[in-house]
Amino acid sequence: MRVALVDYDSGNLHSAEKAFQLMGRDVGAEVVVTSDPDLAARADRIVLPGDGAFPACRTALGQVDGMAEAIQDAVINRGVPFMGICVGMQMLATTGHEYRQTPGLDWIGGEVQAIAAPGLKVPHMGWNDLVIDTPHPVLEGISTGDHAYFVHSWQFRVADPEHLLAHVDYGGSVTAVVGRDNIIGTQFHPEKSQAVGLRLITNFLRWHP
Repeated sequence: MRVALVDYDSGNLHSAEKAFQLMGRDVGAEVVVTSDPDLAARADRIVLPGDGAFPACRTALGQVDGMAEAIQDAVINRGVPFMGICVGMQMLATTGHEYRQTPGLDWIGGEVQAIAAPGLKVPHMGWNDLVIDTPHPVLEGISTGDHAYFVHSWQFRVADPEHLLAHVDYGGSVTAVVGRDNIIGTQFHPEKSQAVGLRLITNFLRWHP
C-alpha cells in the first residue's frame, strides 16, 4: 500500500509523515511526501494536510501543476480513500469565507465560516473533547469524551448533517470530523493528538470504503 501526503508548501508535513509512517508499519504501508501529481494519482491512500489561511492554501494547491486534477480524478472518479487534515479538511467545502470568498474543492457541501465563541479565545487552540455524531469505520475505538488537539479560527459548516461525524463544544458546536463515501476530514491534527490521533490514522489505513 502506498500513502501519498500531498506537498504543496502549506502543511507541517514532517509530523504527519512520522505519524503515518509509525502506524503504517503494521499494515505494510509506504508513506511518501510528494508534489508529483502522477505519484499521488497512483497512491492507494491520499492525505491532504494544510496549515494557514484557506485562500492561501487553496491557491498553493492550484499552483502545483496537475495536482488538483489528479486527486480529483483519484478520489471522486476512482474512489481512492482520502483524508484532509485541518485546512486540508476545510478545502473539501464548497466555499471558504476567510479574508475573501474562495471556492473549495466542493467534495462535501458546506461553507467555512469564522468560529463564533463569545467569551472564549479564538483561535480555538489546544485539547478538546470529541462528541461522536455519526459512527464511522475511521472513528472505530474513538468515543465521545476522547480528546484531540485543535489550532484554528475557522470551521467547516456542512450542508448535510449526515456528513458531520464529530464535533466539539467551544461556545457552541464546532465541527471536528466530516465525511462521506471514501472521503474523511479532521479539523484537529491527528499527528498531534496522541492515542486518539494514532488510532484514527490506523483506522484510515485499514479502511476499505
